[in-house]
Order: sequence, then structure tokens, then C-alpha cells
Amino acid sequence: MIGKARNFREYKVWQDAVDYATYVYEITSQLPWFEKKGLCDQLQRAAVSISSNIAEGSARPTDADFAHFLDQA
Repeated sequence: MIGKARNFREYKVWQDAVDYATYVYEITSQLPWFEKKGLCDQLQRAAVSISSNIAEGSARPTDADFAHFLDQA
């Protein structure tokens, strides 16, 4: 698929990943203060990276490159 742009916002998996990250933020906001810096930050970054990898991969020129980013997600 060289030359054709993908719109990652149309992918259900990207939408689900954004919803999941929102949910992780809601849950981690309820954890005790001493967990906020370490565990919460790590969970939040991991959750956000799913949709970020999908979005970044969608800009890649080949299906193989895109598949690599989907695998990372």
C-alpha cells in the first residue's frame, strides 16, 4: 500500500485504545498518593503508547511498516 494515506482515527482498534487509556487514567487517579509517581506514570505511558503506535504506524508507507507498529502496539 505505497502512496495511500491511512486515517488511523477510523480504525476501531485505535478508538478502543484511546478509550482504554482514558480508563487507565481514571483508575490510576484513585490510587494512593505514594503510587502516583512510579506505578501510575508507568501504567499511563503504556496505555497511551498503544494508540500512539497505531497512529505513527499509519503514516508509514508500506503495509509491512504499518504491521510492525501494530505489533508494537
